[in-house]
Amino acid sequence: MLPARDSELVQIVDAALADATARAIKSDGTSWLTCHAGCTPCCHGVFKISLLDAERLRMALQQMDIDGAERADAIRERAKNLVSILKSQFSGDSETGLLGPDEDAWDTFANLPEADAPCPALDPGTGRCELYSGRPLTCRIFGPPLRGQTGIGLCELNYVGATEKEILDGQMFLTHGTLEEELDREFPPGETVIAWVLANSRQGVKPQASQEAPDKSNLHTVLSKSS
Repeated sequence: MLPARDSELVQIVDAALADATARAIKSDGTSWLTCHAGCTPCCHGVFKISLLDAERLRMALQQMDIDGAERADAIRERAKNLVSILKSQFSGDSETGLLGPDEDAWDTFANLPEADAPCPALDPGTGRCELYSGRPLTCRIFGPPLRGQTGIGLCELNYVGATEKEILDGQMFLTHGTLEEELDREFPPGETVIAWVLANSRQGVKPQASQEAPDKSNLHTVLSKSS
């Protein structure tokens, strides 16, 4: 189950995105941000997510079992297909999806041509994320200018033709780090990728009303395999 304060974490991140989006409006009323439903370059390829992100995705998919089981089944099928393609070269436990500590192995895996595939949550017909409400934090912050360890990064489709000042003026300011670290500690150590989370998510399990922390005694709690 998700920690009770996960909704607060999501609200903080989404508010930061809304602020950056507002500051991206130019004097002529257009925006430096070109992000829109159906724009999918950032929805291709693999990237690491926390087990907190994984649980949020899993809960969103299980809710879809109630709201639209056929769509949920289609997501699982796309995820299983991608896992079957990547499994032999996965840089970790290829059954549970838990990544190993070898960064070189991760880089090799992430750069595989086969890994540059659409996210299983992406609807191939509409180009929309079908698990948008449960998407990982990386998906929520990608797009606007964001300062990282190596400088300012942003989607190459945004701020095209902007000056350095305009880019800096539009950067996204995040304040969720401490809370995210606190909630991450409620899960076992480790990271995974989206395809394994969705492929291993059990079908037909109704989300519970209570929001208790997962059992730390079992590293496979979040990424439980289908029976």
